[in-house]
Amino acid sequence: MNIVLFHSTYGLGPAVRQAADRLRSAGHEVWTPDLFEGRTFDTVEEGTACKEAIGKDELLKRAVLAAAPYSERGLVYAGFSFGAAIAQTLALGDEKARGLLLLHGTSDVAPNASADDLPVQLHVAEPDPFEPDDWLSAWYLQMGRTGADVEVYRYAGAGHLYTDPDLPDYDGEAAEATWRVALAFLAELDGNAQGS
Repeated sequence: MNIVLFHSTYGLGPAVRQAADRLRSAGHEVWTPDLFEGRTFDTVEEGTACKEAIGKDELLKRAVLAAAPYSERGLVYAGFSFGAAIAQTLALGDEKARGLLLLHGTSDVAPNASADDLPVQLHVAEPDPFEPDDWLSAWYLQMGRTGADVEVYRYAGAGHLYTDPDLPDYDGEAAEATWRVALAFLAELDGNAQGS
């Protein structure tokens, strides 16, 4: 599959590069846009300040421009936390999108969004302060209305960004379980794409 993988609020750091390498090892083509133009951060607060300084519209514009050269191939959009929110927005706006892999994050669903049969997989901690239960329930219903085919996986006791080995949130067992399921999801999408 052709995958565009968006980083979290921490920026395009080692964890994102490692994830991209893992996906490439499974046979996928992966691009990792740097929406912060080389800046990485040690804390959520620093990353959030950068994100707010750049602005939502500019970040979305950067993401669209980064994905555009590959979108004709049919992309799987993926991302971590803030990057997952970006990936969701782009996938719901791309008729050629092949799938959506959300790690630790979601975003608002536009009322007129349409994603007929788009395969979507979400992996989140349980509980997750950034993705509370009532929000996720509403999000799931809204995604269903778009026509997306959504699977949600919850990981009890894990921290928010539990797949990032450089953070205190890291949970090795939950991270490996996530990657096992996510790689199977991508392999199925790849099989479906080659069969069509």
